[in-house]
Amino acid sequence: MQILSNLLLTLLLCCIPGITYAQSLSLELYPQPQHIVISNQQYIPSHGYTLQGISNPDADAVKILKKALPFAQSGKSLPLEIKKLKAKTPEMERSGAYILDISKKKITIEIVDNRSLFYAAQTLKQLVSYNEAGKRTLPLCTITDYPDVLYRGTVEGFYGTPWSHADRISQLRFYGEFKMNTYIYGPKDDPFHSASWREPYPVDQANQIKELTAEAARNKVDFVWAIHPGQDIQWNATDSSNVISKFEQMYNLGVRAFAVFFDDISGEGTNAAKQAGLMNYIQKEFVEKKNDIQPLIMCPTEYNRAWARTDYLDILGEQLHPAIQIMWTGNRVVDDITLEGLEWVNKRIRRPAYIWWNFPVSDYCRDHLLMGPAYGLDTQASNAMSGFVANPMEHAEASKVALFGVAMYSWNIHNYDPQLAWEKACEYLVPKASIAFKTFCENNSDPGPNGHLYRREESTRYQALADNFLSGYRNGRFGERDANQLGALFAQIQVAPELIYNQGDNKELIKEINPWLMQFELLGRCGTNALHMAHAWYEKDRQNTWQRFLAVSAVMDSMKLINRSFNQNPYQKGVKVSTRVLMPLIEGIYRQTSRNLLSTTETPSNEIRVSTASTITNVNQLKNQPWSEDDGLIAYVPMLEVVKVEPDEYIGLGWEIQKDAESFTFNLPQSNVEGRVFEWSADGKTWTPLSDIPADRTKFTVNNVDSKAHFIRMRNNSGKQMELKVASFSVKTKEVPEINEELMMYDLNLNTYKTLKPGEKVNVKCEGVDQYIEFYLSGDNESMVSVSGEDKEGETNMLYCGYAGYIRLNKISFDDIQTLTITPAGKTPILIHQIVRE
Repeated sequence: MQILSNLLLTLLLCCIPGITYAQSLSLELYPQPQHIVISNQQYIPSHGYTLQGISNPDADAVKILKKALPFAQSGKSLPLEIKKLKAKTPEMERSGAYILDISKKKITIEIVDNRSLFYAAQTLKQLVSYNEAGKRTLPLCTITDYPDVLYRGTVEGFYGTPWSHADRISQLRFYGEFKMNTYIYGPKDDPFHSASWREPYPVDQANQIKELTAEAARNKVDFVWAIHPGQDIQWNATDSSNVISKFEQMYNLGVRAFAVFFDDISGEGTNAAKQAGLMNYIQKEFVEKKNDIQPLIMCPTEYNRAWARTDYLDILGEQLHPAIQIMWTGNRVVDDITLEGLEWVNKRIRRPAYIWWNFPVSDYCRDHLLMGPAYGLDTQASNAMSGFVANPMEHAEASKVALFGVAMYSWNIHNYDPQLAWEKACEYLVPKASIAFKTFCENNSDPGPNGHLYRREESTRYQALADNFLSGYRNGRFGERDANQLGALFAQIQVAPELIYNQGDNKELIKEINPWLMQFELLGRCGTNALHMAHAWYEKDRQNTWQRFLAVSAVMDSMKLINRSFNQNPYQKGVKVSTRVLMPLIEGIYRQTSRNLLSTTETPSNEIRVSTASTITNVNQLKNQPWSEDDGLIAYVPMLEVVKVEPDEYIGLGWEIQKDAESFTFNLPQSNVEGRVFEWSADGKTWTPLSDIPADRTKFTVNNVDSKAHFIRMRNNSGKQMELKVASFSVKTKEVPEINEELMMYDLNLNTYKTLKPGEKVNVKCEGVDQYIEFYLSGDNESMVSVSGEDKEGETNMLYCGYAGYIRLNKISFDDIQTLTITPAGKTPILIHQIVRE
């Protein structure tokens, strides 16, 4: 009766789409199979297995099977039969489709090709478990499985440091394990892919590619080698032959899949008809003359909807051979993938688009890590795309968090759950410290403000807490309940890196993310101190508030040091963490506390005017482009795509009025130099041409910027559209020497200070003080300070002598004193951050 009940339950569950009895058993298979019928019975194989059926089954798959299952050496055995799959639906004819049936008497695997057997073996490996006695057990089940997307994987197409050879080997094995079948090799900084595309690889690099093609074959991955010739290609027979020759070289290294990229270029190379002609030539003279090459792939110049403002895509749709795939990034360079967007482009290119998803790539936000879920993917788009590849970060192991989700999505789109995939990815990568790693990842997932306007969810579970607490604190309240929950979070953040260091087995992953782990630990400390600081202020304890303020400042200084010391790439230096919710919370508490401490009706007449550095531009593509300020250098983060500057549009920088420009540097490759104008301004209104810049230079440094300048820009004065890339646009500044350091004590900024060395003194006028004088001082643990004053009789009165910190002197204590004197009372300097007279 129980057996009948189990069977009935299994049959009923299998009639409900998306629900299987496997879920009740907590059976975890990744990617999730399309259809599964499974019993709640586990069995222990009574004998080892022997292979039967087709001859010479794929050796790589057999190796996995023999590692997962017991195999008989002699005597009695159970059959493991491998046979050709007789497909009844188009889906089951796809490469990689399989049927896996496990019964007590035998295991049967039906396959379309070698990839099918390999994938079935990967699934069977996940099905094996061990009982309390340590014996292998298997569930009784039938799995019918196939991929929703034919081509699934990654495109190494980012700017920055290419992956290492070891990285790529690890990636290919990861793809095989989770049923991804495509790796497109196209790193922008490989000269033999792009700038030197006509030249053959040196022997050592050629041997590495040969090794990669072999490893890809072992994991049933198509190694696609891409060429990027568009920047300097000549539309003639010679260069057409050069492309074929390069492909022949790669073919001899074992490459059997090819792509041609025309992305991020300008000039004649962007001609759609010429591109189509070259691609058709390659199709005829290379692809069709071989019998073992995958369909050719093309990345167009107008590869997203925002840039598709001409008939470029229509020309490709009309003229390009129908077998050639066309890549597409979505509605923008970096964007979600929607069915509506795919249907729009598919009509123009007359074929299903081959998706190049720019996630988790971080070449436009290199000071961030993108460790969040792979969401923003339409689960109804399976029939609208021919392929789906993700562009990852230069951090190969860290990219696997998102790529795990990409594997799940592209195999079984309709049942894709990005949150579940993310959780399982974290558990897969750091199994012994998965909770700590999830804490790190969920708080390091947003790229920050960027020129692509692409933001991601980050710290979402804590957004409301942070908003409520900060709003209350700004209005004089202290939300204790919110503070307790945030405090628990910051404590968890502080210990997470140590757990990952000690219990994480993936040493390459830890090496990649180490600067962010260090910064993350400091974030936890900083947040804890900020909450204590807010509580001290709420308790009206100015002394403790000031000490906590200094503690927060010290941790922030440590974070700035890490930001200046690690990940010093030439594009976007530094290490940023939790910039969407948690760092803004800390900074908000910090700024509000500063305002609280300095609340006074007095506004000094000699207050230093301090503006902030900024970018100035009316070019739409650059209005949200990040910029950096470090050690006096103000610079645009390089723009990787071609920027189109319309007539009278400009790109520029401004800087603080207490600073002078030492030099101005620009590097604008691929730019039209005709009609451009470089100008400086003191007020942002009246502009004067910068002299001595050669008219034909795309790269130059000006070392004699007028001292009155506080803005520099390049303006398009040509009357027509200008194209360029922003590789560098920066101003090096220095402090104006005549600023009086004494004024820093009264500038209402607790982060500026005057250093007072032993033997030095500062005099403070008492006239005009009605209630009190506050001193905000700091130093090391041995820094002592004295505050004294001479009364009308000429006697010196010691009003304070002790450790440097917060000192408040009420008017009654110095009523007959006109001038107070501050001096170090020990052998170490003190810092005077602020003197407030009320």
